[in-house]
Amino acid sequence: MSLKETIETLTVLGDESRIRLCMLLAERELCVTDLVRVTGISQSRVSTHLGRLREAGIVRDRRRGTQCFYALATESLPATAKGILDSAAAVDDPTLQGDKQRLVELETERRGGLPESATHEMERYYSPGRSWKSLSMGLAALLELGDVLDVGSGDAAAASLLSPYCRSLQCIDINARLIELAEERLAEFPHAQASVGDVHALPFAAGSFDSVLVFHTLTYAEHPAVVLHECARVLRPGGRIVVLCLDQHQHHEITSRYGELHPGFSPRQVRRLIEATGLVVRSAEVACRESKKPHLQVVLAVGTQPSLNTSPNTQRDIPLTKSARAKKAVR
Repeated sequence: MSLKETIETLTVLGDESRIRLCMLLAERELCVTDLVRVTGISQSRVSTHLGRLREAGIVRDRRRGTQCFYALATESLPATAKGILDSAAAVDDPTLQGDKQRLVELETERRGGLPESATHEMERYYSPGRSWKSLSMGLAALLELGDVLDVGSGDAAAASLLSPYCRSLQCIDINARLIELAEERLAEFPHAQASVGDVHALPFAAGSFDSVLVFHTLTYAEHPAVVLHECARVLRPGGRIVVLCLDQHQHHEITSRYGELHPGFSPRQVRRLIEATGLVVRSAEVACRESKKPHLQVVLAVGTQPSLNTSPNTQRDIPLTKSARAKKAVR
């Protein structure tokens, strides 16, 4: 290898994100969506980094259907690149270890869940009545949601599907016209209500709800962090918040036409926003990717309100002090 080629290799690998991608691709063949989920790096950046690594002969790609899979080009890897990556692999770095752990979790999830091509397969092998909507309705029938609040509910299109499985349902949105439509949708459910209100200042007492839904609301809210703090405030101990929002993207010129104020939030950003409220994040990851360009992705996050007898950080029972144990024994 010439001096020029060596310098070019050093330049390409002189980036933390590219080293992280290479370490993952050394483990197994992965697509862009997998790499985004594991690293939390935006899709556009992952694609750009992979392009540079492929040009440098460090990774190879293989197309399967509509997806492209990448792997480390171990057989033709430049000697300089091999030396750098071997050195990185030998370092006990928490970032690389975290990536590796998330990859294991992703693989475990895949083995226990639907195959990656499930959506395409269901569309391909159609049979009467077999659709994602019918499947979701069937799964919803298994739910017992308690008292539910839908924050930024719009016309209650989603909430109306869940209404039969709630003890009570409260929808709130700033748009009066959408709330009128929501009231029409929910008219058959006496336990459901819809009202106009500011999601930044929810008109409910603390600890009023078992479940809070925040479906595609954060990108429209002027202050997303304030909205989530309000959601945490009205959530009961042990209650759950479910957040759906666009993943961070570079297509704000498209989404802004629909009134969105923010160009999405990455799984890592959503996780931090939820954690800042004192809730415990159970998961925060890219859940799906639109098949049509610009292939926007949706982040799904779930958080819980710590129970009264648990620590927000550990979610384990708090050990009793000696005096407390003594009092309990006396009782």
